[in-house]
Amino acid sequence: MKQNNIFSIDVGGTAIKLAIINAEGKLQKLWQIPTNRKEEGKYIIDEIYEEFKQAIHNLQINKDDFIGVGMGAPGPILPNGVMKRATNIGWENYPLKAKLEERFQLPAFVENDANCAALGEMWQGAGKGLKNLVCITLGTGVGGGVIVNGEVVSGTSGGGGEIGHITVQYKNGAPCNCGKKGCIETIASATGVVRLAMEKIKRSNEETALTRLYKKYGKITAKDVFDLAAGNDPVCVQIVEEVCFYLGHVLGTLSSTLNPDAFIIGGGVSDAGETLLMPLEKYYRQFAFPSTVDDTKIIRATLGNQAGVYGAAYLVKNKLS
Repeated sequence: MKQNNIFSIDVGGTAIKLAIINAEGKLQKLWQIPTNRKEEGKYIIDEIYEEFKQAIHNLQINKDDFIGVGMGAPGPILPNGVMKRATNIGWENYPLKAKLEERFQLPAFVENDANCAALGEMWQGAGKGLKNLVCITLGTGVGGGVIVNGEVVSGTSGGGGEIGHITVQYKNGAPCNCGKKGCIETIASATGVVRLAMEKIKRSNEETALTRLYKKYGKITAKDVFDLAAGNDPVCVQIVEEVCFYLGHVLGTLSSTLNPDAFIIGGGVSDAGETLLMPLEKYYRQFAFPSTVDDTKIIRATLGNQAGVYGAAYLVKNKLS
């Protein structure tokens, strides 16, 4: 079918995911390339275009079969498509939308990568059929995307949905990469969980399952903490309770503001499943506005690391198809 394909791009600090997806949401090709950060990301767009040309040649698809290009990128993006800053790449005040349209000679739409992930889950993932969502990704950091009536809330300067930087510890909070202290990212990310575990180990004078694991391997992972908590290890249960207390507070506050259909929880930490979701639900109910608490579901994301390319494709579909 002519004029039905979308070229979708999800830019990360180390790799760039590329996909060809049609307007019905069918994934036709997915691959990735390393992120070339040389000279402040100068070569990224050209390298992506060369990949695009090779892919459509191999698939025997014409460029005329594409309605546009969508991209998710790590950083705040202004309404005019200018990337304010992508620290991991080197782009600053970079005219991303204009660069894509100049290179591809196709309409291009760009958005923050976490917002794209939220759109992807709404379109083809856990939030399919819903229009009011909050997507929270618990990975190395904490990413977020807010969707109201099917549209991403980007804000005045692209900073909408930065859920990871909601302050939850007002005194003695841990430093965050954003420059503040006490952000939820310092607690509920995989890095934050490990930080809490290491604090327990350093303060403990007793041998526990956690200290034994650390002595054996010389490190602790977030998965270790949740696995031990699932086995009712009291120290790790306490860590998970602390994580869920603060994250539940964030969800309750957002619920009172947005009253969404669902919170969609993704990222590597969400692999803990019910060990995470059960205490999170408990604390969410404690902090949410009582009249709406039963109207909002807390569910796991389903698209994994493909959410971003689906969301970037949806940007194009939503505007053009």
